[in-house]
Amino acid sequence: MLSSRSVVLAVSLLSVILAAGCSRANRTKKLDIVLVTKALDSEFWQRLKSGAEQAAREDPEVRLAVLAPEREINIDQQVAILEDQILKRVAALAVAPAGVAEIIPVLEKARAARIPVLIVDTDIPWPHRAGFVGIDNRLGGRMAAEFILRAIGGRGKVAVIRGVLGVATQEDRLAGFLDVVSKAPGVRFVGAQPANSERPLGMTVMENLLTRHPDLRAVFATNDQMALGAMEAIAARNLTGRIVLVGFDAGREAVRAVMEGRMDAVVAQFPERIGRRAVQEAIKAARGLPVERFVDIGTGLVTRENAHEFLR
Repeated sequence: MLSSRSVVLAVSLLSVILAAGCSRANRTKKLDIVLVTKALDSEFWQRLKSGAEQAAREDPEVRLAVLAPEREINIDQQVAILEDQILKRVAALAVAPAGVAEIIPVLEKARAARIPVLIVDTDIPWPHRAGFVGIDNRLGGRMAAEFILRAIGGRGKVAVIRGVLGVATQEDRLAGFLDVVSKAPGVRFVGAQPANSERPLGMTVMENLLTRHPDLRAVFATNDQMALGAMEAIAARNLTGRIVLVGFDAGREAVRAVMEGRMDAVVAQFPERIGRRAVQEAIKAARGLPVERFVDIGTGLVTRENAHEFLR
């Protein structure tokens, strides 16, 4: 039969073991942050992912997952990804919404599950977001238009090749462009055609524009992939240098095209900075700390004069 002294020692030892086990569990418990982008099929999203991963590496308590549908147009797939992460009760979500009407209902589910949601890249009219990290896309559209007006001397036909209809970033870039172009009496805007942010479709749309408007003077493509497709269509008709072409994002291939004179300018985002700051803010939200409501990472314009700086 155990003495009272032995019982006390046994209980004390068990308490130490349990405390050590709890301490180890607390040390190994991770804060699960999930970044859901529109896709991962372009340099822009890969660079944004890289910045997000850098932020996660800086915090040993954080475990980051970066998920995305196969294409930006696959909104239903993004919804399914978000629903799955909500069921897993992750600590916080950072989301680049592929749509508005489709995404807001699933974000409401996250809210009901008490999962904070940070919006990335594409802002949406959802008042319960923890914050937003991205750029002023309307300003970027104005920058593209101002460059084009200077390049064509304020006269001639211009067109836009735009991304998925209804996506706020695309709507804002187009709206900013039209803010400027609509005030130029010598310019005729012949329309905005969607190419879903995809290079092959950008090439097809550009071919159609050149067929319908052989006297076209300039094109603004609202992302790099569509701009690169348009560039190929322009080159195929030996029109390089005769049609002003401006893209948006400033990936390495587009910047090189500007340096080589195959594209005239690119509105620059800084996706690594967006991804890094988005994860930093999502971590704050997960920990119940104050989050900035709107973080504007900033916008630039790449031309032949400064393209080498962006490649660095």
